[in-house]
Amino acid sequence: MDFPRALTEIAEIHKQIAKGEVYRGYRSAPIAASGLVGLAGAWMQPAAALTDPVAFVEYWIVAALVAGLVGISETAYNYIVHDQTSGRRRTRQVIGQFLPGMIAAAVLTATFMRIDLQLVALLPGVWAICFGVGVFSSRPYLPRASAWVATLYLILGSVLLWRVNPGAPLNPWHVGGPFAAGQLLAAGILYWELERRGS
Repeated sequence: MDFPRALTEIAEIHKQIAKGEVYRGYRSAPIAASGLVGLAGAWMQPAAALTDPVAFVEYWIVAALVAGLVGISETAYNYIVHDQTSGRRRTRQVIGQFLPGMIAAAVLTATFMRIDLQLVALLPGVWAICFGVGVFSSRPYLPRASAWVATLYLILGSVLLWRVNPGAPLNPWHVGGPFAAGQLLAAGILYWELERRGS
């Protein structure tokens, strides 16, 4: 018997089975809390960041890092403390699906700032769209209703891009509002689809 080939085929079977299972590593409470971080960030943004594009971007990068840490806190804890090898592999797969959208957002942010600081006005819409793309990419592993979350981000991002006014002061609610709406909707879906049923 060809053991290496058999092991490869078994690994492929496990991979295909995993694609059909809903990932249960995200939990509603941390995801909702990350949305509240977005609201708090919009409310607390310093006035100086309304007219300084560099300060605006720096502020929201820090806010995004805080929201991200809050949102994945339970997932990271379970990954380190509780998950077995297969669970950790699954978490890496799901997060790996989401990351390209975030990398695209980072590249576009750096590019816009290098070319012309007036382009910073486009970033709230770009960020929302990139986040929506990340959710869409992760959708095979998430509850089916997560498509509504991705769609919400894409719609809000498109509206922000369409209505952008490069000469106007930067609006913190254009970042915090869509993020909070998307995260709170995602938290509701996770609770309704997975946690409410005792999963």
